Amino acid sequence: MVSEQGTGRGWQGLADEVARGMAEWRVQHPRATLGEIEHQVDVRLAGVRARMIEDVALRSARTEVASLAGEERPVCPQCGAVLAARGKKTRRLTTSHNQVIRLTRSYAVCPACEGGFFPPG
Repeated sequence: MVSEQGTGRGWQGLADEVARGMAEWRVQHPRATLGEIEHQVDVRLAGVRARMIEDVALRSARTEVASLAGEERPVCPQCGAVLAARGKKTRRLTTSHNQVIRLTRSYAVCPACEGGFFPPG
């Protein structure tokens, strides 16, 4: 499910929080070096970046294997057979700056070689 923040307006709200936080941090650290400032910006923006990646990935039409027509379904990277949907699973991935994203999407199995996959996209 795409988060409520998963719109341009929601992302803007997150970016606004980062900007306010950076302004407060700068007041508390008036002698910060450029490297320290850059590090703080990167760490704070990493959360916004992760949310955007998660939201955009979950909007992919390919997240629902069962709803795809046979010719649109992904194929097994091992043997090329069309994958069969096997419900949904949540996958946890770590992005830059150790930000965890959770993608709940279709899980598919190859009927030929029985490998399990989270389809790309």
